[in-house]
Amino acid sequence: MGDMFRSEEMALCQMFIQPEAAYTSVSELGETGCVQFRDLNVNVNAFQRKFVTEVRRCDELERKIRYIETEIKKDGIVLPDIQDDIPRAPNPREIIDLEAHLEKTESEMIELAQNEVNMKSNYLELTELRKVLENTQGFFSDQEVLNLDSSNRGAGGDEATAQHRGRLGFVAGVINRERVFGFERMLWRISRGNVFLKRSDLDEPLNDPATGHPIYKTVFVAFFQGEQLKNRIKKVCTGFHASLYPCPSSHNEREEMVKNVRTRLEDLKLVLSQTEDHRSRVLATVSKNLPSWSIMVKKMKAIYHTLNLFNMDVTKKCLIGECWVPTKDLPVVQKALSDGSAAVGSTIPSFLNVIDTNEQPPTFNRTNKFTRGFQNLIDAYGVASYRECNPALYTCITFPFLFAVMFGDLGHGLILVLFGAWMVLCERKLARIRNGGEIWNIFFGGRYIILLMGLFAVYTGIVYNDVFSKSMNLFGSRWVNNYNRTTVLTNPSLQLPPNSSAVGVYPFGLDPVWQLADNKIIFLNSFKMKLSIIFGVLHMVFGVSMSVVNFTHFKRYASIFLEFVPQILFLLLLFGYMVFMMFFKWVTYDSHTDFQPHTPGCAPSVLIMFINMMLFKNTPPPKGCKEFMFESQPDVQKTFVIMGLICIPWMLLGKPLYIKFTRKSNAHSKHNGQLTGNMEVAEGETPLPTGFSGNEESGGGGNSHDDEPMSEIYIHQAIHTIEYVLSTISHTASYLRLWALSLAHAQLSEVLWNMVLSLGLKMSGVGGIIGLYIIFGAWCLFTLAILVLMEGLSAFLHTLRLHWVEFMSKFYEGLGYAFQPFSFKAILDGEEEE
Repeated sequence: MGDMFRSEEMALCQMFIQPEAAYTSVSELGETGCVQFRDLNVNVNAFQRKFVTEVRRCDELERKIRYIETEIKKDGIVLPDIQDDIPRAPNPREIIDLEAHLEKTESEMIELAQNEVNMKSNYLELTELRKVLENTQGFFSDQEVLNLDSSNRGAGGDEATAQHRGRLGFVAGVINRERVFGFERMLWRISRGNVFLKRSDLDEPLNDPATGHPIYKTVFVAFFQGEQLKNRIKKVCTGFHASLYPCPSSHNEREEMVKNVRTRLEDLKLVLSQTEDHRSRVLATVSKNLPSWSIMVKKMKAIYHTLNLFNMDVTKKCLIGECWVPTKDLPVVQKALSDGSAAVGSTIPSFLNVIDTNEQPPTFNRTNKFTRGFQNLIDAYGVASYRECNPALYTCITFPFLFAVMFGDLGHGLILVLFGAWMVLCERKLARIRNGGEIWNIFFGGRYIILLMGLFAVYTGIVYNDVFSKSMNLFGSRWVNNYNRTTVLTNPSLQLPPNSSAVGVYPFGLDPVWQLADNKIIFLNSFKMKLSIIFGVLHMVFGVSMSVVNFTHFKRYASIFLEFVPQILFLLLLFGYMVFMMFFKWVTYDSHTDFQPHTPGCAPSVLIMFINMMLFKNTPPPKGCKEFMFESQPDVQKTFVIMGLICIPWMLLGKPLYIKFTRKSNAHSKHNGQLTGNMEVAEGETPLPTGFSGNEESGGGGNSHDDEPMSEIYIHQAIHTIEYVLSTISHTASYLRLWALSLAHAQLSEVLWNMVLSLGLKMSGVGGIIGLYIIFGAWCLFTLAILVLMEGLSAFLHTLRLHWVEFMSKFYEGLGYAFQPFSFKAILDGEEEE
């Protein structure tokens, strides 16, 4: 947890690597995942860099792997999972063998695929020919074709000419079923109705040889007369992509041809089966190593892409790179460089130099599987500035607690606990799920958040004494009725005096008797509203106090007096005082204080008192009571308001005036010390480094104002002051959402119980059992869908807003940029998500 208090200290390093050891050294750094490289070749085109040939070579290998993987998935072969045994980056020499093997496999697969398409095309043509021959048996007979004479034979001409004119020709083929009607219409138009078309739909679909998709086709035979009409029909068939097949006019010839076609189909089917078996064996053999090859190529490509960020020195004998490294990981990086040099037997070791810079380093917060979810919530608002105080450490507790204040129900909290505990206990198994969807990834990534939210909701449910809108009588109610049944029946409006000796204090949480009280809503409204204000003010005070940590770390000590002190005074003197008066009222006005003016009926409204305090007004108290809770309260309130008003110009003018005076003094001291500084350098002494760590005033939330005009500084400070004063009021009111959502959640739960489940509980008999079973299922469905999912999501979003706006705005800037190390694990995980 100590690493999460603020981002880790970073160092800008310069790396010197021998060319022969560059590949293995960067490979070792990729395995460690703790180095972010900078591009030293920004002005060099991507296609003109040193290792662009190797990157293209890896792209070609990836293309071959993708093609083979597509063919494997097409055959339904499952690739093995190698998460537990991820291979390291290959040696450049090993990749030659891999490249040759992939080239051979791809060529073989392409050849097999092409042969398969050709054979399937032949198989399709033979199948269509068989269908044509079988379906044309009912279209005509030998006599209809050979001896059919035209009834309108011409009177002139000899017998041979007349017989030639009366004989009908035909064209047989197959066409897609969706084109039949257009095809038939076109034949009718070109022949003016002189073509006789007969067709029959195929019952079983045929498979496309290229895609394997089913194709529904129709067999047709077109009868015509004349050679010219025959040519027209063939052109129409070509336009509609109809396949024409030879069909003998003799019945015996057709039968003989069908037998030959069936024999050829059986032979072709045997060849196709053998081809499929050979293809499956090849793919099964390749599939065992394909995931490992894919990872090795991806790592190799990432290494060469990273090497393109390096710069070659003047002598062309050394690669120079710059990188950001967490200072804690410097020994790890040095060991990786030495291991990389030793792997290739390099005689000249690689070395690492830490260099000074004024550039702002990236922000790196080291997290684990528990804190990663909370850190993601903070980073979604904005990455913290370098070495700025990290709110994620405190969000681990405040986030689930504020959520539970709005989601306080023991039963609903247990549902969240069970769901979160299931994901936590089975996280290794669930982490292997692929393509679970974006929603599942969000839930699984926040499994520890859900678990904590459920645990805190269970706690607040016990405090509220609320279980699915019902109360538990764990310790026995402390509210005892001293009246007998006869007295109560004769006087229904009788109430138990609050100062009765029978009244006690419930040990923990709310007394279950409030479940039966008529003023339950009134009491819970007052109770939860006050709790919301108390938690809100405490949360904001903690946020303002965290700014001191940032001011101290960045040596902005003047900001403590010019910003923190007036802000915390303004918040405490007004709203902190209101919270104090709530506790003072609870202590002073008790049920046993029956002496004037401290009876419960004389307790003043804290809200009205606060409004009168701000407006310097007075409200007449009830008869026999006092307006104020203690004697000097009016003077104290006036003093607090006046001091709060003084804090406004303090915040408005303090910082600009300080900048104005320090700017003049800095300019004067710089002028006086210029000559001495030049003499020191002239004597050959090394000046002090001016790294980022030594100039904390200008980074991590402390913006430099040296070049900014004073007018802009005044305007900026005025905006900041107005925003803080107004936001103090609006943010305090914003915490009332804790009360509003808690009340809404409790009322929805009660409505669901009274209007759904209670109906089933009132039934009796066998029908009542069946009805209760059905109604209980509906109640469970509504509880999960409305109260757990919808209300839980609503409470989650409101809690997120309270942290982003009300809490973090008091001290968090979020102007940094994330540390993105060169890591093989991050690269592989990112590609899997895509």
